[in-house]
Parts: sequence; C-alpha cells; structure tokens
Amino acid sequence: MSAPIFNIHDTLLLATAFQSLLFVVLVLTVKHERQISDYFLVGFFLAQVAIPFHILVNYGEVFKYIALNASPNYYHAFELGLWLEGPLLLWYTRSILYRDFKWSSKDYVYLLPAIGFAVYILITFYMQDTADKLLLLEQQQEGAKQPSIMGKLNGLRDILRVAFGVLCVIDVRQARRQIRDRYSNIEKIDFGWLSFLVIAFTCVRGWSVIVLIVTYFAPNLSDPIFNSLGLAGNYLTFALITTLMFFSLQRSTLFDGHITEEPAHTEEDKYKIDDALTKRIEAHMATEKPYLKHLLNLEQLANQLEMHPRTLSVTIKHHFKTNFYEFVNSYRIDEAKRVLADPSQKHKTMIEISGDCGFNSKATYNTFFKKLVGCTPTQYRSQQLEKVAAESSSA
Repeated sequence: MSAPIFNIHDTLLLATAFQSLLFVVLVLTVKHERQISDYFLVGFFLAQVAIPFHILVNYGEVFKYIALNASPNYYHAFELGLWLEGPLLLWYTRSILYRDFKWSSKDYVYLLPAIGFAVYILITFYMQDTADKLLLLEQQQEGAKQPSIMGKLNGLRDILRVAFGVLCVIDVRQARRQIRDRYSNIEKIDFGWLSFLVIAFTCVRGWSVIVLIVTYFAPNLSDPIFNSLGLAGNYLTFALITTLMFFSLQRSTLFDGHITEEPAHTEEDKYKIDDALTKRIEAHMATEKPYLKHLLNLEQLANQLEMHPRTLSVTIKHHFKTNFYEFVNSYRIDEAKRVLADPSQKHKTMIEISGDCGFNSKATYNTFFKKLVGCTPTQYRSQQLEKVAAESSSA
C-alpha cells in the first residue's frame, strides 16, 4: 500500500483552496450584473486559491518532493498570490465604499511590491538552468530559519499584507463616520460582511508577522514548535474562509449607501458661520419638514436648499455642532414629542408614530428619544397626557 500524499494539514489547505474557488464560482455565476468590486473580490479569492498551493509545494511533507521531481518551477509559481491579496482587498474595500471609485494610475503604487518580487524571481530563479534552481531551493530549505534575501523578502511581504489590512480597516472606520454626515437612516447600511472580512484578514495575516518575529528573535526554536506556529496560520485562514462563505450565503445587500470619496478640507477649521444660511436651513426644516421623508440624505436636502452638499455638511457640523444623522433625527424626535403630547392622537401606536416621524426603525426611534428627552416615548406620552388632564380639570 503506497504512502499517502497528503496528511491532515495538507487536506486542510486543499479544502481552503476549494472553498475559495467555490466562492469565485458563486460570485461569477450568481450575480447577473457585475461591478468592478466583484472582480476585485474574485481576484482576492483567486489569491486564496494560489496561497494554499504555494504552501503545499514548499512545505507539504510528501507533496513538496513530488512537485520537485515534476519541476522546480512549481516552487514559486503560486507565490505571487501572497503579494497580490493585499492590494486586491484594498481595491475591493474602496470600490464597495466609494460610489465614484475608479482604478487610477496611483493604484499602480500598490502593485510595485508584487512587480518587484516578480522581476526578482524571474531573474534570480526562472532564468537559471535546472541545476542552479535545484541548488537555490536546497539553500532555501537549509536556511529557512536563517536571515537571507528571500527570508527578508518574505518578511517584507508579510508586513505589507498586514499594512494593506490596516488600510482597509481605516477606510471602513472612516466610512462609518461619513455615513452619519450623509444619511438620516442608516439601519439598512450593512458593514457586517466588509468589516468582518478586513478585520479577520488583518488578524490572520498579523499572525504571520508574529511568527516572523518569533523566528527572528528565536532562530533556534525547535522544529515542532516552529511548525505548529505555521500550521496555526493555515487553520486560522481555513476558519476565515469558511466563515466568509457562511456570511456570503446569508447576506442580502452588502452596502446600500455608497459614499463619495472626498479629500480632507483644511479650511473647515477657519469656517465662518453664515447666519443667513443657518436661518434658511432652520426655516426650511420647520416649514417643509423634509425630515418626515424616511430616506432623506444630505444630497437631497442640499438640493432642496439649493446649496452644495459640502456647504450644508460643514454648516451642520460647525453651527449645529452635530452630524447630518443626528441633526435630522433631532427634528424627528421633536415631531414625535408633538404627536405624543396631542390627546387627539393617543390612539396611535409607537410604531405608527415612529414611521410617521421619518424613522425606519423603532429601535432607533426609542434610542434617540431616550437620549434627547431622557425618558422613553411611552413615559413621555403618559406624562404629557397626565399634564393635559390636570390642566383641564383645574380649568
């Protein structure tokens, strides 16, 4: 009976590659109208297909010798996926978050490390004859835990993977803040999938950096411990891909409200409040009551006021000392207070009142009400109706 080619750890890598490939198939077949973000996502998961094969070819207990006998060219054939996954995830994140995202010439900067590595491998490895390739691979195996040019490149690669993940996390956090400056209802804006993807990716790739640090400061670490650290990263990646597959089957719309990417405006610090402008905003809110529209956003309100959305946003921030989300919902709470205090409308339920006042969610309505008024809507209604009854009886 022949010895098995793959052990349980190798099987896990194959499962990771299979799941990633399955995800690619789902994205390409399920969605009829594909956007640029879908292609970045496909590229990212194709990288997740390549990475397990790279690990198998280089570190598989039996398979690495089979690959070596077949051709030494396999040893770096899948490695480019490790360099490309970071930029692909960053582009995917930004194409999801920003409505006007376009792949531009500045994005080539993110490809420079991958291009540099490809050129280096082409010159130092693929342009050599077979005997020299075998010698280089033997030297790499013998010096796997010792400083070398290849080892330093791998270290740089792992650090860059984490750096790209951190950039994605920063972009998502900035977008979370910006939606409050643009939307009055954010309940349907779902960051769950994207947040999990970028945070989990950063944490898993951060483990590779931890292994790198341990290897650098403890080069004499025993092989079983060193191997266990590397295997832990493989298992974490498998868990990440599995969870992402589960999330993808349950999610509906990833993110309904793309924001517009804008450069930082340093002039905000010198902004002067225009009294006429603020009075116009206040008068419009009082007379037209645009906040009763459930899906009111910054651009819509700015169009009604015939001003640039940036001007409106900055005015709300500096004069009213809040963001668009809280600004609009404070008017909705005032409207709710008026309805709750009206005895002729005491037959209305809280869900009816929250909807009539512009809220999409009763939970958001209750949270805002308690924050601004200091009690629940039910408590407020009871207090106001008792006050009205007392005034009527004393009269």
